[in-house]
Amino acid sequence: MNARQGLQLLRQHQRTTFLVASGLSTAGSFAGLTAKGWLLLQGSHNPLLLALHFAMLTLPTLVVSGPAGVLTDQWGSEKVLIRAQWGLFAAAVLGAIAIPLSQGGLQALLLLASTLGVGTASAYELTARNKYCALLVDHPDGLGSYLTSFSVVFNVAKLVGPPIGGLLLAGTGPFAALALDAASYLVPIATLIWLMAPNGDAEQRSQRGQQASLATAWRDCGADLRRVLIFCALACLFGFFHPGLAPLMADQLLGPSPQALGLFTSVIAAGSITGGLWLQRRAEHLSRRPALLLGGSTLVSGLAQIGLGISPHAGWGLAMAFLIGAGTACLLSGTNLILQVRSPQVLRGRMAGLGQIAFLGGGGLSGILAAGLSLKTGIWPTFVVLGCLGSALAIWELASQHRKRLA
Repeated sequence: MNARQGLQLLRQHQRTTFLVASGLSTAGSFAGLTAKGWLLLQGSHNPLLLALHFAMLTLPTLVVSGPAGVLTDQWGSEKVLIRAQWGLFAAAVLGAIAIPLSQGGLQALLLLASTLGVGTASAYELTARNKYCALLVDHPDGLGSYLTSFSVVFNVAKLVGPPIGGLLLAGTGPFAALALDAASYLVPIATLIWLMAPNGDAEQRSQRGQQASLATAWRDCGADLRRVLIFCALACLFGFFHPGLAPLMADQLLGPSPQALGLFTSVIAAGSITGGLWLQRRAEHLSRRPALLLGGSTLVSGLAQIGLGISPHAGWGLAMAFLIGAGTACLLSGTNLILQVRSPQVLRGRMAGLGQIAFLGGGGLSGILAAGLSLKTGIWPTFVVLGCLGSALAIWELASQHRKRLA
């Protein structure tokens, strides 16, 4: 097979090609985030700094995701997606060069600035990618399954990325992990430019003006989807702090080594993969029943948080971490699934932006809330308190909306 035939084969299987490229860049990103988190923990041993690091990744969505959705619906998803990937590459390069060129407080500041750049560019990338996926499927009925495939790929990358980051930290130092993070973004850039052939004629773009605003999307999406967004934001506020505090949680549960952090995050990722596969097989059915999907996912995570907080021992703690990963993955992927499948195509860029504001904005605030509580009560009582709040929210949603079906 020559090079031209190989390119043609990749274009014929462009959905798989795009999934693989996204997975490779995500694995590199998690290796880099693991390295940054470990460096910040070793430099300060301050959970608030870890929460700030996660906030730099997530809170930009509160400001950026809305404009990203508007821009995606106006410019088109492919154009925004390619530019966002270049932004991710530049931000990751900043983190890599911070290692040999700085140390101490300046290095921590550059690492946080790198993560802030990644968080900002990711808001555009995730928003555009959601709408772009609809241009790759042959039939609208296949969109739900394809979207949830990204959850599986994302969590597989989350499974392999942290151990890679931990091994590179232990074996060669942090520069290799952060350089891998930067280089991995070149894979989706090359894929989007040379290997993809999306059906651009199928994309509906909004006109400029008031009708293209985020407020219009919020109003026009309907009461059911607005409820999905509000519930997701509240659920993430009580239960999506573990990505930011993972280094501290691993340190308390398993020990202070990079390998312990890699094992802990990989167990969470294994739960996320399991949850993603379960959701993928039931995407069409569950996208019609938001209370069952989102309320059930939040209840699983909340009860697992309580279990981990009550008995923080290695074996039991890892089992609870697995359930936290499964519940959180179904909550986040399920929210995205419902918003994309059940909204008009012309709104999907802005709906993706609203979804990011809900789960990443809520998650960033959750990390700060959990870090503040842990300084007063300890990490494990914090798990119990937030787990009880999340479980109560889930039970209320299941009890009040269990009969609700979306058209």
